[in-house]
Amino acid sequence: MKEQALRFGTEFLYGKVTGLGRKENAFTISLETPESETASISARTVLLATGAEHRRLGVPGEAEYYGKGVSYCATCDGPFFRDRHIVVVGGGDAACDEASFLAHITDRVTIVHRRDRFRAQKAIAERTLKNPHIRTRFNSIVTEIKGNGSKVTSIVLENAVTGEREELACDAVFVFVGMIPRTDLASLAKKDEAGYLVTDEQMQTSIRGLFAAGDIRSKPFRQLITAAADGAIAAHSAANCIDEQMCGMQSR
Repeated sequence: MKEQALRFGTEFLYGKVTGLGRKENAFTISLETPESETASISARTVLLATGAEHRRLGVPGEAEYYGKGVSYCATCDGPFFRDRHIVVVGGGDAACDEASFLAHITDRVTIVHRRDRFRAQKAIAERTLKNPHIRTRFNSIVTEIKGNGSKVTSIVLENAVTGEREELACDAVFVFVGMIPRTDLASLAKKDEAGYLVTDEQMQTSIRGLFAAGDIRSKPFRQLITAAADGAIAAHSAANCIDEQMCGMQSR
């Protein structure tokens, strides 16, 4: 894909974007290069594809065993734990949906939630509760993820009501406690209640000339294929936006 883009004249710059501003009809992108130098780029349109990051539990063992039993994507890593005991952490739509997916891979799924009921939509919650392969542990908080150095072996649970602790043996921990969209560069653009950028069908945000694609965008489904589609639409729309601006300048 990169080779194809280069053949069409795309220029690649590597660095950390530290700021995005707009004046009249142009955007200014502030960039810090790998050599710790600063640079500034002017553009008529900008496409943000900075994604979203999974919200972490922040407990001991989570970072250490990431990729060794700790995961944030059931469709990506679930098949590695076929017929194993899988723990799902969370109580929203995503946690319940992913637990249901994992229940097709193994008949031993335990979903752990800190509250006394799921936050998920009623239909999704009821479907999860009725699934014979899914056990629920309400009022429970994961305080630690343990392993033998190479893989996850158990989690430590704390009862949110009594404070009692217990160790639960398991082979994997899938965490679904929310996502954090990386929208710092577009602080003035319109966002939904979860903080994702709102766009129209052309992938343009509430700021003219600023487009968004992928997990940073407000939408019902987030996968590589939908992000690629967003990018194609956004790039086409951005090109049209530039053409419109140039035609406007010529007519004046």
